[in-house]
Amino acid sequence: MNGFPWADFATGLAASAGAALAVLLTAFAVGAAKGLHRVVDVAWGTAFVAVAAVSYALSTDQSDDSRRLLVLTATTVWGLRLSGHIALRGRGHGEDPRYDRMLSRAPGSRNVYALRMVYLLQAALVWVVSLPVQFAMYVPDAIDAFAAAGAALWLLGFFFESVGDFQLARFKADPAHRGRVMDRGLWSWTRHPNYFGDFCVWWGLFLMACGDPAAAVTLVSPLVMSALLIRGSGKPILERHMARRPGFAEYAARTSGFFPRPPRHRV
Repeated sequence: MNGFPWADFATGLAASAGAALAVLLTAFAVGAAKGLHRVVDVAWGTAFVAVAAVSYALSTDQSDDSRRLLVLTATTVWGLRLSGHIALRGRGHGEDPRYDRMLSRAPGSRNVYALRMVYLLQAALVWVVSLPVQFAMYVPDAIDAFAAAGAALWLLGFFFESVGDFQLARFKADPAHRGRVMDRGLWSWTRHPNYFGDFCVWWGLFLMACGDPAAAVTLVSPLVMSALLIRGSGKPILERHMARRPGFAEYAARTSGFFPRPPRHRV
């Protein structure tokens, strides 16, 4: 832990919190004006990019440039691709059913409830999940074996997430597939290639921060993201929705629920 600039890191934590909040409040203004709070999902990836950019700017001349640039690039590529994908997917659609159901229970103003229960909560989650990104910017040592392993894991995750999203979008674009379960390509190896990819991306970013033993304080980040993907707002909610589709039970019986493996023989 010798040499780690804790005071500068603390200042960076405050600035990053401000960056995440600014992005989510901007999204709230747009969502409230349009009456479509699904814009928060577009802002999710962008908020991580803002946090990485602020952390990078504040850590100039205080740590190793190669590690800083690696983490900035990885976070930016992941965040912008995700935001762009979600924006294109939602173009021309109304409110996301998840938010519609949530906001229908609002005790007062839907917008005030959305600000409190959606936007501010997501700003806090962005700040917590991005802790390894923030920490890595201040690690004084050059890229090491941990960072290299993290980059490899990030690449695996980015492949699964981006290719899985592309395959699903192409499948859904064919009217002949309406109401059918996507069971091809990466989706035959795992029911959630995009969520598995996200899982790998954030464990990879955590490893990139492990050039200093004190990076253990940021372990909460990949653990929180893993819990969200596997037990929280990711896999369980989507599978409850998909369970109503014909053929889903058979698909689930032959396909891994999360970690990829060759599909079982069709039943």
